[in-house]
Amino acid sequence: MPLNLPNLITWLRIILIPLLIGVYYVPEDWLSMGTKNTLACGTFIVAALSDWLDGYLARALNQTSAFGAFLDPVADKLIVAGREIAISALREWMASIGKSKSVAVAFVGKLKTASQMIAIPLLLYQDDLFGTINVPLLGTILINVAALLTVISMLVYLRRALPYASG
Repeated sequence: MPLNLPNLITWLRIILIPLLIGVYYVPEDWLSMGTKNTLACGTFIVAALSDWLDGYLARALNQTSAFGAFLDPVADKLIVAGREIAISALREWMASIGKSKSVAVAFVGKLKTASQMIAIPLLLYQDDLFGTINVPLLGTILINVAALLTVISMLVYLRRALPYASG
C-alpha cells in the first residue's frame, strides 16, 4: 500500500464516517439538533470534497496507484452507505475477463455521484437557507435524481457488458 497524500486523504474520508454518525449520539444538552445537523452536513461536505481532491492530487502529483484506485470507490461506497452491488460485481467480473475498460465509469455515473454528494448534506442540514431556500426539498429532489441516474447508469454498464455475457 503506497502511503502518499491522495491515499491519506481517502483514508481521512473513511475515518470521517464514524464522526458523521457519532454527531447524532452526542446528548441534546451538549449540542442542539440544529447544531448536530450542521456538523453532520459539514462533515459530509468535507468528505465529498476530499473525494474530488484525492483524485485530482493523484493525477497532478503522478501518485496514482492500484491501491488508490481500489480504495477510492470503497470510501465512496462507505460514505454514501453503499452503491449498487450489482455494478460492483459486474466490474469485478469484467476485470476478471480482461474487459474492465468496457465498464469504466461513465459520465452518467459521475453525475449520479455528484447528485448524491450534493443531496446528502442538503438532507442532513434540515433548515431553510437564507430564510427562503427549502434545503430539505432541494435535497429530496436531488436524491431522487440520483436514484434515477443510478438506474440509467446501471443500464449503461449492463449494455456495455452484454456482448461479453455469452462467452
